[in-house]
Amino acid sequence: MRAALLLGALLAGIPPAASAQSVFAGADPDMEAAEGRYWIYPTGGGVLAAWSSSDRVAWTRGETLLRLEDISWIDDDRAPRHHLWAPDMVQAKGGWYLYYSVGPQNPTPSRIGVAVCKGPAGPCTDSGKPLITGGEGFEAIDPAVFVDPKSGTPYLYAGGSAGATLRVWVLRPDMLGVDREVKVETPPGFTEGAFMHVRNGVHYLSWSSGRWDSSSYQVHYAVASSPTGPWRHGGPLLVGDRHYRGPGHHAFFEDPKDGTWYIAYHRWEGQEGDGPYRGERRIAIQKIAYGADGAILPIRMR
Repeated sequence: MRAALLLGALLAGIPPAASAQSVFAGADPDMEAAEGRYWIYPTGGGVLAAWSSSDRVAWTRGETLLRLEDISWIDDDRAPRHHLWAPDMVQAKGGWYLYYSVGPQNPTPSRIGVAVCKGPAGPCTDSGKPLITGGEGFEAIDPAVFVDPKSGTPYLYAGGSAGATLRVWVLRPDMLGVDREVKVETPPGFTEGAFMHVRNGVHYLSWSSGRWDSSSYQVHYAVASSPTGPWRHGGPLLVGDRHYRGPGHHAFFEDPKDGTWYIAYHRWEGQEGDGPYRGERRIAIQKIAYGADGAILPIRMR
């Protein structure tokens, strides 16, 4: 395990001591549990891949889940270069589904796609068409799917950056298409990276605020009695400090083994000043706690 951590630190160009509490280089992590292992799905390397671990400390990269060339509807003739990022893996309706962002926004519109996977480690096959297409001031990025445990309704949360607008849709039962859009309020300070989780009947909407490559990037949250609001702002939850800067684009995760809740997020390590920062971000996982009133207690990075 120690050798794996040292190797990951060297590959990221960061001294081992600086990365001892993060797990590997990457960004925009989604986190799941299945088949007796933990799984992280990050942005990184121009492809989407699954990383797995038995202990949330030592992580192994699996086979590639999806490449740009696997997506037939990307029109390469309209943009010099496309990007693939912000995956969200969801186990629902008896299957596994990988949602992801494709850009740039200009000259092509940003889009959200979905692939059907055979399991948490893939392989995955794209559905053959975009799920959501951006335009008219809305950037279709950063998908996050939440299946309401009471109703079984699957919701897709997406949007941000240019326009900084949150939009929510109800997905069809097959998880591959949109049933209808639900109008919601964009929360204060919203930039991108929305995420929804529920605990004890309280729905927690969280998001990244600020610029992704600067010290202003941080995580805020709000609560509601339903998956679509109205939101009651809970304030900042995860804010940079002198050791770790720009934390954000996160996922919450409940460990099925003991019910403990965690947050997986990315941050900049070994950076000075307010940015813009360069290099690779690191993914960290930390335990979170809730107050007696249900509020998420502020997280101190380590």
